[in-house]
Amino acid sequence: MITSPMTPAITVLDRAHASYELHEYDHDAANTHYGSEAADKMGISAERVFKTLVVALDNGKLAVAVLPVSLNLNLKTMAKALGAKKAQMAKPEQVERSSGYVLGGVSPIGQKKSLTTIIDSSAADYSTIFISAGRRGLEIELAPDLLCLLTKGRYESVGVSK
Repeated sequence: MITSPMTPAITVLDRAHASYELHEYDHDAANTHYGSEAADKMGISAERVFKTLVVALDNGKLAVAVLPVSLNLNLKTMAKALGAKKAQMAKPEQVERSSGYVLGGVSPIGQKKSLTTIIDSSAADYSTIFISAGRRGLEIELAPDLLCLLTKGRYESVGVSK
């Protein structure tokens, strides 16, 4: 049973009358591998559970990468996709301030500041994928094209094998 599901991400989905499903699991506070934990606890392939990463570009802007927890983000490819020379992982305080979410619960939907969003092209291989619902232990299952629409994102191949 999902106890308090209202997060900005869920509000956006409800206002859009979007089709989605919520999945809750007991988050272990000692676990900092949030995406892998979600995949394990829900019994879902890590290729279908997508993490949300915020990057800082050399032009001073932030952007969002959404990719499977089974992959690492290719920062060079991400920068190129965004027309920048370099990208690096944003500092945790930048992520929380920009998104309004805590690390491990950052959803690409419903962020405080609208950022350019790149979704790894592997998402299109699935009818549904899983993303954070905006808090640790709560995932949204939705169609990747719906995620693209709601974030005004686009598909690019930005993940590399670990």
